[in-house]
Amino acid sequence: MIKGVIFDLDGVLVSTDKMHFYAWKKLAHKLGITNYTEEDNKRQKGVSRMESLEVVLSKGTTIYSREDKLKFAEEKNKYYVELLESLDSQAVLIDVIETLEMLKDRGVLIGIGSASKNTPLILDKTGLNKYIDEVSCGLDVTKSKPDPEVFIVAAKKLNLKNEECLVVEDSKSGIVAARACHMRSLGVGPEHEQLGADYNSLTMQSNVDWDELLS
Repeated sequence: MIKGVIFDLDGVLVSTDKMHFYAWKKLAHKLGITNYTEEDNKRQKGVSRMESLEVVLSKGTTIYSREDKLKFAEEKNKYYVELLESLDSQAVLIDVIETLEMLKDRGVLIGIGSASKNTPLILDKTGLNKYIDEVSCGLDVTKSKPDPEVFIVAAKKLNLKNEECLVVEDSKSGIVAARACHMRSLGVGPEHEQLGADYNSLTMQSNVDWDELLS
């Protein structure tokens, strides 16, 4: 029986993809990289900030030091945090509130498993923090998906066994991470049918039998 549901954040509970794209594009232009596109941004889904930076830098020819890369990553995050100032409940995706309230009513614990170090800020700006029992994010882990660390930490914080948790994800790396730590998975979003999850649906209510998922 599932006692806890662990949600990825970006693309699952909230939509901040455009903000990430604009922030990375601003950094890319500063570095003289003019061919960074939204397709490149899709490759950054579900991975760490430093891995996302490598996607941007791969579009150019300059070789940078580790020190330079750390500086670039912080600069991108600064741009992103500035954009987050305009974030509010409008960024919450369809069916999210209904799903979180349903889980609360059933007594199911709710966790976050996200690579983003800005997770607490995003939850606060969107008002979702009141639904969340525990958060595992980039501030808690050193390995990014498809490594399962972020989900393992979330389960521990919820005081649950891995097998008692269901992961909701919109990226293949997240589904692989869930499987690696023996958690069932629900794939959502535009690419839900290609994620390889145990269950899949465009949104969390459009084609989901929660009785089955939680049994």
